[in-house]
Amino acid sequence: MKLGYQTNTWGGVVGHPAGVTSVKDLYYLANGSTEQAIQDIAAAGYKGIELFDGNLMQYADRPEAFTDLLKRYDLTLIGVYTGANFIYKDIQDDEFHKIEKVAEFASQCGAQHLVIGGGAIRAAGILDSDYTELAQSLDRAAAIAVKYNLIPSYHPHLGTIVQGPDQLDRIMELTSINLCPDTAHIEAGGGDPVATVKKYMDRILYIHFKDYANGAFLPLGEGHQNFAEMVTALRKNNYSGWITVELDSYEDPLKGAQISKKFIQDQLNIN
Repeated sequence: MKLGYQTNTWGGVVGHPAGVTSVKDLYYLANGSTEQAIQDIAAAGYKGIELFDGNLMQYADRPEAFTDLLKRYDLTLIGVYTGANFIYKDIQDDEFHKIEKVAEFASQCGAQHLVIGGGAIRAAGILDSDYTELAQSLDRAAAIAVKYNLIPSYHPHLGTIVQGPDQLDRIMELTSINLCPDTAHIEAGGGDPVATVKKYMDRILYIHFKDYANGAFLPLGEGHQNFAEMVTALRKNNYSGWITVELDSYEDPLKGAQISKKFIQDQLNIN
């Protein structure tokens, strides 16, 4: 197994303000320095990065600057995180316009994975038909990823219609897309991360590790998640892909990355 880190800790989980009035420009965007994130992630000993679609697209007119940066620090572009509402038919064409642009550029930059989040919660509450609409949209997004030789996976997330374990089971029955578990979001949504990994092992080609306790996302080892059992389950299934550590925010991003890396080395025997 190989270890990567998400660059969103450098700037936090926010979005591009243009998306307020233009759906086609509604990117995730961490406001910190991607260059500093890459430098720190390499210094902490990780071998790859995942980043938000908005941070990647900042390099759309200067791709060599991004790929040269990765080469300088000997890092692999593991994947890119994107997402959409996916349930409102009137805006779907613009949402998929954005996803296709991201997938095409990510592929040009050497990415392996396209991680997809989404499934909006309506102001009036969730409609039963929203799950069908989300499933169809995920299959459409997966087809775009495959078109550009990327591996598509769905990332369940708080604030979407796929927060709890029953909701996850429902969407997984309706779509054929792979699953990228975020272990902390699964627990925060009322699920069991270990049980989820075991249940959907055959559909896990990529995974996010994040610790959790008392309502807070934490560096690995500072919460109560059973990563050892998750790794055992992955090894039993001959998983040889990437484990990407994610921490939405931390006062000292480099220190957070180092804490998690030490835990992985000392407690999980992964280098």
